[in-house]
Amino acid sequence: MICDPDLQTLREGRVVLMPVVCYVSLGTLLPQGVNVNEARGFDGLWQCGRVLSRTKSMTNNLDHEKELAARASLRFVQDGQIVGLGTGSTAAHLVRVLGEKVREGLKIKAIPTSSRTRELAASLGIPLTNFDEYQQIDVTIDGADEIGPNLQLIKGGGGALLREKVVASAAKKLVIIADSSKQVATLGRFPLPVEVVGFAQALVAKKIQALGATVTLRQGTDGKPFVTDEGHHILDCSFGRINDPPALARVLSDMPGVMEHGLFIGMASVALVGKGEEVVEVR
Repeated sequence: MICDPDLQTLREGRVVLMPVVCYVSLGTLLPQGVNVNEARGFDGLWQCGRVLSRTKSMTNNLDHEKELAARASLRFVQDGQIVGLGTGSTAAHLVRVLGEKVREGLKIKAIPTSSRTRELAASLGIPLTNFDEYQQIDVTIDGADEIGPNLQLIKGGGGALLREKVVASAAKKLVIIADSSKQVATLGRFPLPVEVVGFAQALVAKKIQALGATVTLRQGTDGKPFVTDEGHHILDCSFGRINDPPALARVLSDMPGVMEHGLFIGMASVALVGKGEEVVEVR
């Protein structure tokens, strides 16, 4: 028997930790060729004597939905525009399809929201610019970790929430692209990212815990605290349900030491959600 306190879930290109209680006999559940010591790396949930697995087929389907949404978003991009480029696995699909259009003759300039997006865009020949040259963006296209009612969003799974919010705030139109798993009835299942200065990290964590969240310092692949492009850390705050996102956003914004939080309220113009072979427009 094994008790595994952590569930590893891949969301927006990163691994996050979420609490779960599992008491199962893994020896009766493991796929052929996977031993017990490898079980924590298996892409699934071990719970209640059965496997709930995000299989390769499901992952491929979600990637397909992301690409469909990314391609659908191109109708919002026109020659001569300044385009904001998001960060994360869904936004990466957008950058790739946008690169195709640039090679076909589309004339744009792009402002990326992270060093990763900048490197990808540059490698695909997308002309880049910055706020020193342009202070207004025609359209920003980005992904989201959750899309709730009234286009309220949780973003920041890719670690670029501060720059993403700055770029979104400068855009005439913010277009969100996502797969079907990201649309939810209530925000909060995905841990809310909060970007903090290192000096105030412990203080901010305690204050957010007092609001009812379980707070985890995000770790990088090297086992050290994840560092954003602006040199900050990220607290992943699991609320379970966020019943009043605007109120929580105001509380976090007023908290000294918080550089930015991942609640995007009243910013998105439209969401394009891939569902199977279709793209649904949400306003």
